Amino acid sequence: MHNRKLIWRIFPANLAITLLAMLVVAWYGSAVLHRNYLEQAEAALKAQVYLIRDQVTELMAARKFEELRQYTLKAGREASVRITVVDHTGRVIADSSENPDIMDPHRDRPEIAEAFQGQTGIAVRFSKTLQENMIYVAVPLEWQGDSARDRGKIDAAMPGVLRVSGPVTAIDRTIKSIKIKIAGGAIVAVLAAILITLLVSRRISKPLEEMKQSAERFSRGDFSQRMSLDHGKSASLEVAALAAALDSMAEQLNERIRTILRQRNELEAVFSSMSEAVLAVDTEEKIINLNKAAAVLFAVEQKSVQGKLLQEVVRNVDLQHQVKQILANPEPLEDEIALRYGDDERFLQTNGVPLHDGSGKIIGVLVVLNDVTRLRRLENVRRDFVANVSHELKTPITSIKGYVETLLEGAIDDREDALHFLRIVARQSERLYAIIEDLLALSRIEKQSEDREVDLRAGELYQVLAEAVLTCKMKADEKRIHIALHCPDTLRVRMNSTLLEQAMVNLVVNAIKYSDEGSEVVVRAEEKKSGDGGRGIVISVQDFGVGIARKHLPRLFERFYRSDKARSRKVGGTGLGLAIVKHIAQAHGGDVSVQSHEGKGSTFFIHLPGGSKQ
Repeated sequence: MHNRKLIWRIFPANLAITLLAMLVVAWYGSAVLHRNYLEQAEAALKAQVYLIRDQVTELMAARKFEELRQYTLKAGREASVRITVVDHTGRVIADSSENPDIMDPHRDRPEIAEAFQGQTGIAVRFSKTLQENMIYVAVPLEWQGDSARDRGKIDAAMPGVLRVSGPVTAIDRTIKSIKIKIAGGAIVAVLAAILITLLVSRRISKPLEEMKQSAERFSRGDFSQRMSLDHGKSASLEVAALAAALDSMAEQLNERIRTILRQRNELEAVFSSMSEAVLAVDTEEKIINLNKAAAVLFAVEQKSVQGKLLQEVVRNVDLQHQVKQILANPEPLEDEIALRYGDDERFLQTNGVPLHDGSGKIIGVLVVLNDVTRLRRLENVRRDFVANVSHELKTPITSIKGYVETLLEGAIDDREDALHFLRIVARQSERLYAIIEDLLALSRIEKQSEDREVDLRAGELYQVLAEAVLTCKMKADEKRIHIALHCPDTLRVRMNSTLLEQAMVNLVVNAIKYSDEGSEVVVRAEEKKSGDGGRGIVISVQDFGVGIARKHLPRLFERFYRSDKARSRKVGGTGLGLAIVKHIAQAHGGDVSVQSHEGKGSTFFIHLPGGSKQ
């Protein structure tokens, strides 16, 4: 039997369809009637809820909850409805039918949830509290005038919800009676049509059901099977043709989806893995997308900012101006901006290009931001280092050159002057030698640290600190300064004893230089809990001298940086001691810090990882 057109399969069933239409009309009529009853009930409840809303709002604003409960009881009895008042958290404040103190939170009720969105919520459902079907109407409560300002602790826009409900039992009984009468008249016709409907629907629905199942698999992304139909008996010509068309469409769709997914995954992988911050905005300056690096840079959530205006997310006038400039003049733009994070400042190199769609129309701007803060700081450090080392070396060289020239011009004949000048030359030579030695030591420590050649071994920390204190004792005795050492004998740490002793000598010598005669220097070591939850060693050197101004503290460990240049040169030193301490600490996997108050003294800290006791 050949496939036939669908019309020759539908025509024999016309009588059954007519009877079915009767049922549909009867059902539709009862449904419309039921809806009309419900709409009348809804209108009545809406009128009642708006009549009492202002009074409830005033009582809520005044926080007269007991008076509010009495009011709802009275109003509910007079209007023969149930009244419920819910605050902004969902807690029931007042109810005309139940004790609100024992009622569950109502925020998840459909009508109340809709009211919290600023709309009138309507729902019909079975009430567990009253054990019958109810219709609910809920409206949001809003503060008015001074009440909104006085209620800063509560959501001023929506402090709560007022709900009024009534039973629909009478409506259900009426509709049920009507449905029974309609159903009785339709049963006879339906019974007569059942046999024909079963036969016809079976022949028509089976292939369509198979197509439906296949389409559902397609919608889930499963294209492994195609639509299999019994073309000889079950399917009409139109259905068979439709199945073939859907199979062809599924094959093409599957291929295109695979291509799109592959390309999307590739783009997302590239976009997410970029270390540079990438930001895309549309022509209205709303954010289309940004990658993880940009979200971290601007301290925002990657998903939550999409669709927001650029100026809401990134408060940087220069970046906003660049985006406007590219939109006005669609040409690539390269520039630099600065972002401030409190006292910190970060420099970003920006590369902006216009975005185009397939037709070449501008749809937005793509900005790539490279963090060049470290490069800028390195440039500043390099520039300062060159200037400082040149200045430090120039001073002794100039002095040596001047006195040698004086000697050559005849001062050498005067033995007393010659000896005096030669002593100065020798002293300046020693200073020049000390600077070069410190530079070489600093370079050697840096190289060993980078090459991981620093030999770290577990040892007793007390012995190293005691050796450093002993080395500095002579300088301390010259100024009658007492050096106090506090360190447990059993404290052990992985260290290079030679380098660590050098760092401690530098810190103690500095403390002696900037302390008054007869004062004290305290060297202390103790085991403390580190920031990552582990244990660490903290070594501190405290003096009670002149102290350091706060503005100098961030740069104190830079090479040749002096907080008081005149005083620093007067007391001696190359300006590299603290830089050496910093690099020795870093070679041990640690760090340094300082605390100081002008006129009260300073405390320098060396933080080392690990630590153990015997």
